[in-house]
This record gives sequence, C-alpha cells and structure tokens, in this order.
Amino acid sequence: MTDSQETPTADEGEPRQHRAIKSFVMRAGRMTEGQQRGLDQGKPLFVLPLTDAPADFDQVFGRSAPRTLEIGFGMGHSLLEMAAASPELDFIGVEVHRPGVGALLNGVLTQGLKNLRVYDCDAIEVLKQCVADNSLDRLLLFFPDPWHKARHHKRRIVQPAFAELVRSKLKVGGVLHMATDWEPYAEYMLEVMSVAPGYRNQAADGGCVPRPAERPVTKFERRGERLGHGVWDLKFEKVD
Repeated sequence: MTDSQETPTADEGEPRQHRAIKSFVMRAGRMTEGQQRGLDQGKPLFVLPLTDAPADFDQVFGRSAPRTLEIGFGMGHSLLEMAAASPELDFIGVEVHRPGVGALLNGVLTQGLKNLRVYDCDAIEVLKQCVADNSLDRLLLFFPDPWHKARHHKRRIVQPAFAELVRSKLKVGGVLHMATDWEPYAEYMLEVMSVAPGYRNQAADGGCVPRPAERPVTKFERRGERLGHGVWDLKFEKVD
C-alpha cells in the first residue's frame, strides 16, 4: 500500500528528487456499469476534495456524531455494511482504486446512505491536510498490503511515523483497528505499535484481540477461512 520509488530529474548533474512515501500503489481496473454509475452520479454528492485546511465534518454530515475513517476500503463491501448497520455514526472512506470507489458509491446510492463520505486520494495526505487533530473516534486499516519481501518493508503503511500521525488525529480514547491475514505482518504491526508512544494495546495479553464483532466478514476472509488461513486483529487505544 505504499510507494517509495524515486525518480531522477531530467538533467544528470542535478540532485535527485524523491517521491514521498504513499499509502497505496495505483492499480488499473475495468469499470462495470454499476461502478461507472457510482462515479458519475455519486462522486459529486459524496466524494470530498483534498483541501489545505481540515474539513468541517459536522457541516459535511449536517450533524456531530462519532466518526470513523477507513484507509483502503477496497471494493467497499465492509464499509457499506458498517455504515448501513450504524446510521447513528459517520464514516469516511479513503481509496484510490477507481472501480472500488465506484462500487462503494453505487452502494451508497442504491441503499440511500447519508452517513458515508469518500476521499479518492492518498490517505496520508488526507490525514495530514483534511482531518483535524483529536477528531476521529476510530481509524480502520483492514488487510493492507504486507509487502512480503524484506527489502519492501519500507513501503508498508504501518511505520512509527504513521502511528504518530494517526495518534494526532484520534481523540483520547479513540482506537486504531488493524487487521491482516498474514501473521508475519501482524507481528510486525504489533512490534511497531507496542513501542509507539501514547497508545494502549486493548488485548489483555498484549497481543492480538479476538475477532471484533463490528468488523464485517468479507468474501475474501470467508475464502481464506475455508483454506485454513487466519486473520489477526489489533486494537490500540489513544491514551494521551
């Protein structure tokens, strides 16, 4: 989910310019009719612009309510299910994959949801520029790219700097909830978060938490369970 490639300038003698690490790698994909409808009709209504100042989400949603932000919602099935099941909560999804954004928006239109908004740009930029400090009740990061090879670990979104950025955006008592189906990545995330200042692991044993009921089971997860794959959930609460 991160991209840390660098590109040189056109002239050989000049300093190299570096791309900032991003929370994603752009993927191409074909659009279905429903996904295109979601983009065409839903984007003007539900997609928020990247701004230089924090958004006023009370104004965006027309109310003040507990607020959850999900990074990388994929095709949007889980986010739609959570938003539909909890109309008293507000949800913000961040995803750059156009078919996924279209699918989510199509679902929002079909179900008539009012409590969900979307950013279709880099999640790190959204957090830094659009989300006020101490404003989120939850931040969700479900099944991020684990970047299996050791030389690619620097591309993982879960890094000490990410933990600090998320902590600055969560309210005291707010929760960073992560899930992965790759145990080495769960161990890595646990290692990063266990030394991140200002957090408390909600697992009694200091490891992973039991599967939370509020996280929907995806088709991908059901397939993994049939194949004997595990899923590991981690919850870290902001304490100061």
